[in-house]
Amino acid sequence: MEVAYVCEWEKRPKSNHYPSIPLVCAWSCRNLVAFTTDLKNEEDEKEVSHMVHIIDTEHPWDVYSINSGHGEVISCLEWDQSGSRLLSADGDGQIKCWAMADHLVNSWESSLGSAEDGDPIIALSWLHNGVKLALHVEMSGSTNFGEKFSRVKFSPSLTLFGGKPMEGWLAVTVSGLVTVSLLKPNGQLLTASESLCRLRGRVALADIAFTGGGNIVVAATDGSSSSPVQFYKVCVSVVNEKCRIDTELLPSLFMRCTTDPVRRDKYPAVTHLKFLTRENSEQVLLCASSQMGSIVECWSLRKEGLPVNNIFQHRSPVVGEKQPTILKWRILSATNDLDRVSAVALPKLPISISNTDLKVASDTKFCPGLGLALAFHDGSIQILHRLSLHTMGVFYGSSSGSSQRPGDEPAIKRQRPGGPTVHFKALQFSWTSLALAGVDNHGKLHMIRVSPSMGQMLDMNTLLRHLLFLLEYCMVTGYDWWDVLLHVQPGMVHNLVEKLHEEYMRQNQALQQVLSTRIVAVKASLCKLSSATAARACDFHAKLLLIAISSTLKSLLRPHVLNTPDKSPGDRLAEICSKNTDTDIDKVMINLKTEEFVLDGPPLQSLQQLIQWVGDFVLYLMANLPNQGSVVRPGFGFLRDGWSLGMLREMMVMIRIWGLLKPGCLPIYTATSDNQDSMSLLFRLLTNPLLTFGPHGTQLSF
Repeated sequence: MEVAYVCEWEKRPKSNHYPSIPLVCAWSCRNLVAFTTDLKNEEDEKEVSHMVHIIDTEHPWDVYSINSGHGEVISCLEWDQSGSRLLSADGDGQIKCWAMADHLVNSWESSLGSAEDGDPIIALSWLHNGVKLALHVEMSGSTNFGEKFSRVKFSPSLTLFGGKPMEGWLAVTVSGLVTVSLLKPNGQLLTASESLCRLRGRVALADIAFTGGGNIVVAATDGSSSSPVQFYKVCVSVVNEKCRIDTELLPSLFMRCTTDPVRRDKYPAVTHLKFLTRENSEQVLLCASSQMGSIVECWSLRKEGLPVNNIFQHRSPVVGEKQPTILKWRILSATNDLDRVSAVALPKLPISISNTDLKVASDTKFCPGLGLALAFHDGSIQILHRLSLHTMGVFYGSSSGSSQRPGDEPAIKRQRPGGPTVHFKALQFSWTSLALAGVDNHGKLHMIRVSPSMGQMLDMNTLLRHLLFLLEYCMVTGYDWWDVLLHVQPGMVHNLVEKLHEEYMRQNQALQQVLSTRIVAVKASLCKLSSATAARACDFHAKLLLIAISSTLKSLLRPHVLNTPDKSPGDRLAEICSKNTDTDIDKVMINLKTEEFVLDGPPLQSLQQLIQWVGDFVLYLMANLPNQGSVVRPGFGFLRDGWSLGMLREMMVMIRIWGLLKPGCLPIYTATSDNQDSMSLLFRLLTNPLLTFGPHGTQLSF
């Protein structure tokens, strides 16, 4: 497995104290990583501040640290499905909901929360919104995005009128209590609590999963490997404006290591309990440990036939009668004796994990999402197959010679630290499973790159196909693709951009419209990775701004009468400008209903800066016309892109009409003569490339 450090961030107080051991780490779909540390006061070491740190993985030097206000150690962090809100829970039962202030990633505030005073929270999750996407590895060669990524029928945990999912969160406490908080549309919080079972007992570890029918499954254990791991079905409903929680006991299991005479007392404590995926409550991962080592087991819930007594087997069966069945946990796989496990990370990529799909993934050599990560107390990390649990890759830590960084001294010359071994206390996979975020016991956040091939020898075409598949997945879902870019070499950029554009152009018109800005953003990120395509990156970023300005200006247009046809004024403007390729802006303007462009004075004047940017940008493009032989110059791609040139012509027509209403909103130019009409001249020059390359232009660059 090719694993390397991407970055390393360290948070220390002003004094010489290290932060105490971080407990949790969470990675959102926007590639925002949140983790916790506890900082001691310099004057009074008994006073501790429980901090939450949020960083953007693309800019890890910009860190937003929050004094959470929690009175006890933070035990859980959980991002919502959109990556814009964060839940934090502590050892005193306090839960806080953090949200972006003014949509700024470096500004967070807490306005909502709930509490179970004195009852520590050990598991936390947002309610499911019913959105589940399946990634089909066997269809990676298909040209249709709908075949590669399909929507899976999945019910929300709770619905409002009309089937809209209700937002909220669910928490499990150490005393066996499940608490639900629902966010009502009016902003109020509806909270209820219920015991998991009639006989409440201590719960040391718990995890939460969701079923396709809208139910919630909670797995819980008291921490002893000799005790059963219990499973409960939780149903949430709203009755008479009150939250109601119903619980039901499901089949339980005993760990296999407790039934082995050799290992019966070797691993007394269950240290990790996790469902393999949040949307699959039928597969669970368990880790039992001692001070010397650990063992990991993977279990699956299966439906089996119930044996019938012999006296009932000879009677004639009733028509349509089925053999009685029962749900039973069966062990899938188990590891040999391992070193002591300190953290577990499960992949988030939604690939199917049936035996057939796993065989397809093996045949295609597509490894992302197949492995889970185990961190050990010696500082190493192992990637194991998430069903068979065989080793797929090993990372030996920063202090080991096998992962020595360029420029470091040989391991034999470096002085070994005298303190305890550095190891990871929290570990999280990125949303495409190509990177790991780990927080060690000295308060450092590490970013680790995980190879998509997992050590296999892949040819360049196969590697490009896998990276393209993941970029398409991020483009369809809206997830950030930063972790995919970690594996793109400068020589791959051109091929990836061209192949991504080819796949995009094969989609239907409606899907192209939805993904029109996302593909430009992906191309801009790719082109920044190579100096040869840096100019194209500038063009893509300029196009994103151009699209935003065009949408803003067109949104101000209103139909003159209410009983208008289906097309909006903006659509009619685009249609007329595409059909009428006259170089005279006034002749194009005559075909429009100018009353639809009438705006009051103040809004027009407030748009002057955007209008000036459009005018300056057109002037820059026209200045590039004599230099078309220079491909590397920014702006060259626009001259061959008919769609962008058409968008500029539409905006110039709008600006021309608005200038008749309020001349102060027009862009300011320095003309060579007083009687020169700069807008008309630029429009004529802008139309010439469009006539040369056609209304659609060359689609290689955009």
